[in-house]
Formats: sequence, structure tokens, C-alpha cells
Amino acid sequence: MRFSRIAAIVLRQYYLVRGSPSRILPMFVWVAIDIVLWGFITKYLTVISGTGFHFVPALLGAVLLWDFLTRVMQGITMAFFEDVWSRNFLNVFASPISVPEYLTGLVVTSICTSSLGLVMMVTVATLAFGLSFFAYGAMLAPFLFVLFLSGIALGILGTAIVLRLGPAAEWFVWPIPAVLSPFAGVFYPLSTLPKWMRMISRVLPPSYVFEGMRSVVAGHAVPAYALATGFGLAVLAILLACWFFVRVYRYAVETGLIARYSAESVS
Repeated sequence: MRFSRIAAIVLRQYYLVRGSPSRILPMFVWVAIDIVLWGFITKYLTVISGTGFHFVPALLGAVLLWDFLTRVMQGITMAFFEDVWSRNFLNVFASPISVPEYLTGLVVTSICTSSLGLVMMVTVATLAFGLSFFAYGAMLAPFLFVLFLSGIALGILGTAIVLRLGPAAEWFVWPIPAVLSPFAGVFYPLSTLPKWMRMISRVLPPSYVFEGMRSVVAGHAVPAYALATGFGLAVLAILLACWFFVRVYRYAVETGLIARYSAESVS
């Protein structure tokens, strides 16, 4: 892989974002709305519960972490959709850019956009609701890293789905985080799930993150085994997603699908 080609992918996305307020505002507006809305909900629950349980770190923290994973995924898929919507996708692969270079460029773009979103979320949560993740120090880093890797895997999977089925298939991509969230145990322990759902949860890296974070918030030590398992599953998910993308890309090239790529679905 050549760094200059990867940088070219990132630079294109930078120019697109820099000249378009409609692309800049969603990076901050939606995450701020989520944090404010859930922040007041958790404050209200704390007031009316009367149990002494503090809902802000438990629920608002979960919202923040899940939004981070979603932003990482969307950072990849949105950069891919920009090429699809502008009919630039065929031009990209007519150039010397290879598939690994293209995917790496999308990942780097996602790092930049998701980092901006994370800063906004943490700032709003801290200033408005006193939720300080800095209190957890370096313990938070491995949890965020596993979520970041999970978001990358979902993003690459989403781009492969759209590449195979056509631009209209983007509506299969947007609901992915919502579909996975019940199995990941974002807002509740996995023990509350029925057995068949827990079996699915065991193969989802985010489930280990949220179980681990609940343990830390409760005052226990960082669950090293859970983090290691989540990390291993996240790396495996990335490898499988990359393999799937390459298979789909080769199919699109061999069948001529990539040359017929348009704004309509393909079969």
C-alpha cells in the first residue's frame, strides 16, 4: 500500500466536508441532541426512582459509547456513499488505488470524523450533566478501542452490502446499529436477555464492552478477560468484513457489475 494513495482518499473527503455545512453539522448536531435528550431522561429517572441508583453514568454513558460506535461505522459508510452518490465509485477503482488502500482511506476518514463526534459528546455530557469520563482515566481507552474496531467492521460490512446490491441497499445499512443494540446489552445486563439472545450476544464484541463498563461503574476492577475476548472478536470481525468486501468487489469486477453501477439497485 502507498501512503500517498490513502491520503488522496482522505483528502477528497476533507474537501467535501470543508465546503459543505450540510456535511459538517451532522457530525455535531445529532450527537449533541442524543446526549441532551438522554441526559435529561436519566436525570428524571434518578429523581423519581428514589432508590439511590445514579442513572446518569449508567445510561448516559452507554448512549455515549454506543453513539461512538455508530459514528465510527457511519464515518466509513458515509465516505463510501459520497463516491456512490457522485457516481465517482467507478473512477476510483479505474485509478491505481487498490482495495486495501481504499478501505484504509475510509478507515482514516472515519477516525477523524468519529473523533470530532466523541469530543462533542464528552463535552456536552460533562458540561450539561457532570458526566466525566476522565474520572476513569486510562481504563476507558481499551473499551473505546474495542468499540472503534467493532465500528470499523460494521462500516466495511455495510459498504460491501451496498457494493453488491446497489445504492438503494443503503437502507439495509442504516438500521444495523439499532438491530444490534438489543443483543449488545447497551442499556441492561445480558443476564436480562433470554437464552437465545445471549447466545448471539456472545459473538458481538460490544456486548463485552458494556458488561465491562457496568462492572467498572459499579466499582469493580476492569474485567481483563472480557476485554480480551471483545478485542479478539472485533479483530476477527474486521478480517471477515474485509474478506467479504474483497469477495464482493471481485464478483463485481468479474461480472461487469461495477461498470453498471448506478443509482438503481443491481441484481
